[in-house]
Amino acid sequence: MTDKLALLAFKAAMTEDPYGVLSSWNDTTDHCQWSGVTCSRLYGSVTRLDLNDQKLSGSISPHIGNLSFMSVPMLGNNSLHHEIPQEVGQLHRLSSLELYLNTLEGEIPRNLSGCARLALLALTYNQLVGGIPIECGSLVKLQIFDLAINHLTGTIPSSIGNMSSLEILSISFNELGGKIPQALGKLTKLEWLDLGENRFLGTVPPSIFNLSSVVRFNIGMNQLGGNLPANIGFTLPNIKLFVVGGNQITGVIPCSMSNATALQVLQVNGNKLLGSMPALDHLKKLHLLDVGYNYLGRGGYDDLSFVCSLTNITSSELFLAASSNSFSGTLPECIGNFSTYFYELWLQENLLFGMIPKIIGNLVTMQRLLLDHNRFSGMVPSVLGNLHNMVELDLSNNKFSGAIPSSLGNLVNLARLYLNHNNFHGYIPSSLSECRSLVELDLSSNNLNGTIPLEFIGLASLSILLNLSQNHLTGVLPKEVGKLNLLAQLDVSRNMLEGDMPASLGSCVGLEVLKMQENSFQGSIPSSISMLRNAKELDLSHNNLSGQIPEFFKALHFLEILNLSCNNFEGTLPTKGIFTNVSAIFVSGNDKLCADMPKFHLPKCSPKNSGKKLIPKWKLAISIFFGVLGIALVLALMYFGWLKKKKKRTEPASSSKDDSSLNLSYGILLKATNGFSSSNLIGVGGFGSVYKGVLDENGTVIAVKVLNLMLHGTMKSFVTECEALRNVRHRNLLKVLTVCSGIDYGGNEFKALVYEFMVNGSLEGWLHPSQSLATVDGNAQKLSLIQRINISIDVASALDYLHNHLQSPIIHCDLKPSNVLLDAEMVGHGVDFGLAKVVLESTDDSKAKMSSAGLRGTVGYAPPEYGMECVVSREGDVYSYGILLLEMFTGVSPTNEMFRENLNLNKFVKEALPEQLLEITDPLLLQEMESHIGTARGDAACECLEMVYTIGVACSVEARRERMNITKVAAQLHFIRDKLRAAGLQG
Repeated sequence: MTDKLALLAFKAAMTEDPYGVLSSWNDTTDHCQWSGVTCSRLYGSVTRLDLNDQKLSGSISPHIGNLSFMSVPMLGNNSLHHEIPQEVGQLHRLSSLELYLNTLEGEIPRNLSGCARLALLALTYNQLVGGIPIECGSLVKLQIFDLAINHLTGTIPSSIGNMSSLEILSISFNELGGKIPQALGKLTKLEWLDLGENRFLGTVPPSIFNLSSVVRFNIGMNQLGGNLPANIGFTLPNIKLFVVGGNQITGVIPCSMSNATALQVLQVNGNKLLGSMPALDHLKKLHLLDVGYNYLGRGGYDDLSFVCSLTNITSSELFLAASSNSFSGTLPECIGNFSTYFYELWLQENLLFGMIPKIIGNLVTMQRLLLDHNRFSGMVPSVLGNLHNMVELDLSNNKFSGAIPSSLGNLVNLARLYLNHNNFHGYIPSSLSECRSLVELDLSSNNLNGTIPLEFIGLASLSILLNLSQNHLTGVLPKEVGKLNLLAQLDVSRNMLEGDMPASLGSCVGLEVLKMQENSFQGSIPSSISMLRNAKELDLSHNNLSGQIPEFFKALHFLEILNLSCNNFEGTLPTKGIFTNVSAIFVSGNDKLCADMPKFHLPKCSPKNSGKKLIPKWKLAISIFFGVLGIALVLALMYFGWLKKKKKRTEPASSSKDDSSLNLSYGILLKATNGFSSSNLIGVGGFGSVYKGVLDENGTVIAVKVLNLMLHGTMKSFVTECEALRNVRHRNLLKVLTVCSGIDYGGNEFKALVYEFMVNGSLEGWLHPSQSLATVDGNAQKLSLIQRINISIDVASALDYLHNHLQSPIIHCDLKPSNVLLDAEMVGHGVDFGLAKVVLESTDDSKAKMSSAGLRGTVGYAPPEYGMECVVSREGDVYSYGILLLEMFTGVSPTNEMFRENLNLNKFVKEALPEQLLEITDPLLLQEMESHIGTARGDAACECLEMVYTIGVACSVEARRERMNITKVAAQLHFIRDKLRAAGLQG
């Protein structure tokens, strides 16, 4: 009875139990039959409590101390908070205590020392403070002591040296300091020593380097000094991971390191090491060697000879980083002899010279080759075009000459190419247009000539940088530049370009920086530049531009620098917006320009030179004529429309029409869906139901959205969706095959939309399978990290297209997981435009009046202003997208019961970052990342997760004007995906 009451008290302290694991805990059943409870057969006392990964929220009841026979309480990966109750120290039979991945606060109870049988203590990923209790040293049977990722302070107590059974000591990612106690050298069974990311000082006690049982040794990112022992390869014979990077270690890398034959990861980067690199020919299992940011190298011709000692490595992949050292000499020919998969080679910021050997073309698995800031010379070998897996190639800041190899166009996976600050000459190869994954390209500061290739300048994937500055390019800036609608920075300055500024630049809506200075551009600034709403810096100086300075610059609210100096502008300088900031505007060297503000040091304007003109009478007459003609045309169209309707009443009442070749009647759809059977039902929306169907004629699988015409607003929804989808064509928008409008067999009006069928159902079904009709062959559904990134890019691309790339922009108004469908390749498609709004007003205005149907959107996803204003906007869609993005990675719906009063999904994530990053992440993602925690891949995944959450929060802020631009969202998500792929997280 004591145990039962203690368990009921534990349940009472829980505020959330989303999986209902505690629902069986009641007075009507024996407590030994309760979910997660294990009892002893002899006495019926509770011995084990298995509640890991249940998303429980609440505090741990002090009554847990009454479970006197308890040996294994497993409460990890939940949302438990407040302190660990002191009563846990009363559980003298405790052998394991798992409280990892919670939000527990306060200090570690000192009386845990009374749990003499304790073998595992896992408190990682919490918010514990204070020091490590000195009393813990009495836990002589403890094998795993994991306190990582908390806020612990103080020093490591020497008493830990008494834990004679200890095998794993992990206290990384805390705020511990002082010296590492020499007593740790007594832990002869220790296999894992993780002390990284703290504030330890002094040197590592020599006794620790003599722990021959150690497999994992991590003291990285501290303030430790001293030398590495000369015999370290013999004293740590079983070492697999050796991380000492980010300290102040001096001396050389010992030659004996090669004797640690099990070594897989060697990271000594960011120290003060010097001298030659030793041969590492016995390290056949090595897959990560990072010696960057030291003083290694002797200035000899063969400083990189150690690379040849790595050619016999048998591991599945190799990442070699030796950047920011003093290595000299040439790149050895042996680099082409690697039998393993050579993924990344970082040699930037050294003193290397000579040519790149052609044998480098053998490294077909290479993904990142960084040779920048060296002294390489000669021509770049065309064999680099063989490296089809290359993601980033950086040859900048060297002395390369000759032409840029056209073979680089074969690198279809290339995301970043830097060839700037060299001596390349000749034309820009048009073959670079085949690199359709490029997001960043820098060819600046070379001797390139000729015109800019049309295919190249329209490379739509470019989203971060295109820099062609400081060359000898001639001709015009092609109008195809308008295809760079995702680009953030365009620099064509200091060339010999001429002609007008292309009006198509206004389509580059993602531009933040535009530099065109020191060319020969002429004519006036096109009005389309007003569309660059994200512009922060515009430099058009030192050209031959003329006319008046447009007033629209004052409406570019993010503009920080506007340089129009040394042109032929005339008239009055505008006085509002950025023109009120004299430090942000540069207009000198325009002799015909005047200003009413003395601070610009321009002549004062008079009526003669003010540039203001009256509209000529003949222009006014023409305007009136065309106005009257327009009214007459509208009246004529209305008359013919009336005649058409009158004629239509006499025609048969059943038709099926669409731009496609499909002609599907009500009868065909009825048969295809088995009479609209409930077994074919795959979704229910606000205005109707969606059925799966198979056409007899060709076996095509379709989705049929049947409108419920009895519901108010359904007809308006039908018309709106047809109007919205009439002209849209995008890979991430669901394709409408046809529309059916007629009479059913009962004489009732029938309307349906027929779509292509999405075999993987809705995103809602993958995120919350128990809450959705969507299933995938009955299998358990699980989205990987890279799949979620891909889908988020798909949805952002669709929104960007709807908002920014149609003549009449479309605002979706109801973006949510159930309106995102996934095809066989898990590509996301936006669907359900029943609430959409086609913006017929000027594209300068991102808002449109709300339908009389009332509030648009779905609770939880609709932005707050929709409840107060009678307008919808692009920013409203961005808000919904931000909520969807946060839901995709937390697994938490915005309508979850936890969001009460002032708490919502945005605040939930914002308040958790960055300390509780993993605690708010979907447990399914954590399972995927678990094997990578503590590795470079794990770090990359966590960094990318934080970036995704930051984007989601920025999109879903309450203030509409502060929300992130969807074009920029798509660009940043592409960058995140590239970063994950570069880290080896492909799926």
